[in-house]
Amino acid sequence: MGGPRGAGWVAAGLLLGAGACYCIYRLTRGRRRGDRELGIRSSKSAEDLTDGSYDDVLNAEQLQKLLYLLESTEDPVIIERALITLGNNAAFSVNQAIIRELGGIPTVANKINHSNQSIKEKALNALNNLSVNVENQIKIKIYISQVCEDVFSGPLNSAVQLAGLRLLTNMTVTNDHQHMLHSYITDLFQVLLTGNGNTKVQVLKLLLNLSENPAMTEGLLRAQVDSSFLSLYDSHVAKEILLRVLTLFQNIKNCLKIEGHLAVQPTFTEGSLFFLLHGEECAQKIRALADHHDAEVKEKVVTIIPKI
Repeated sequence: MGGPRGAGWVAAGLLLGAGACYCIYRLTRGRRRGDRELGIRSSKSAEDLTDGSYDDVLNAEQLQKLLYLLESTEDPVIIERALITLGNNAAFSVNQAIIRELGGIPTVANKINHSNQSIKEKALNALNNLSVNVENQIKIKIYISQVCEDVFSGPLNSAVQLAGLRLLTNMTVTNDHQHMLHSYITDLFQVLLTGNGNTKVQVLKLLLNLSENPAMTEGLLRAQVDSSFLSLYDSHVAKEILLRVLTLFQNIKNCLKIEGHLAVQPTFTEGSLFFLLHGEECAQKIRALADHHDAEVKEKVVTIIPKI
């Protein structure tokens, strides 16, 4: 990631994101018929390209048609289908650049204001795929505050909330835009504690991005977090959650000691994450995990115990 993690980590993270998007594209579109090439018939109309049976990768001309259709129609069915098609095509790096160059990012982003929740979700999914491209992030960042408002004011565990969290996670793979989430950190912990398993994992992915950046450490430690947060360190917690909260603890401790010195202790209030992570209850819970049945959890705990 930017700064400490280096360009190599950024490239690897973005490539993994693109690979995951590509897999989703292939799974949802099905096997290509015969040995047909990726080339497309330019005679197809914009609406034909969204009919669900057209599974080729679109070229610049067709993407432009699709963007025009998205701007000009008010039919919610066509809007949703167009967003799905654009999102699937944005799984390919060449199309991520083409859509940006065609001015498509604002066209897609405008749909996150739509009253139809399914359209809002599909717009967020398309932006998520587009955000794998670092240049696209420069244009998408202006929508971060709105996405945060939707994530934290909308229904808990909803498709829109998860889509928004995925987009914010992609947007914080580097350190460049993380500062834009400063005022939403307490909200993130609230969703972490109240959401279901899938929501918890997605919030933790986002928090882990922030926790690797020393510039975000104080903001994380100042966040007001309910004491039930410590229950995430219980041995019965799902491994995919437990490993992430342990890594969160580890990352924050590492950032406090960055460049060989301890960060000065600012005025952290009672009820903040600082007090929870530096309390004896947290230390006891982490030490108890040294006897966890899972080898990966035990290995993580062994690396953390010296930091307690």
